[in-house]
Amino acid sequence: MARRQGVAEVVDLIKAYVRQELLGPLRGAGRWVSMGLAGSVALVVGVILLLLSLLRALQTETRGAFDGNWSWIPYLIAIGALAAVIALLLRQVGKRGLR
Repeated sequence: MARRQGVAEVVDLIKAYVRQELLGPLRGAGRWVSMGLAGSVALVVGVILLLLSLLRALQTETRGAFDGNWSWIPYLIAIGALAAVIALLLRQVGKRGLR
């Protein structure tokens, strides 16, 4: 009987250890990943909307400056703005780690 109690205590101790050291951090990592994913989606949607508004403004508010053979220039400017945003974001990637 004493041996069974000892085995049961060891099993309970292992279960408690796994809950504390494995499941707790995994839950925290899951929250971290889900918040990061939600933030990334929001950022992408915002950048796309801003770039579309920039493109639309360049096409309508320049009063014919980009007509005819120059109609591709607003797209080039919007792509350049996107490249600048991507460069800024990539600079920030290595600055923070998991803490």
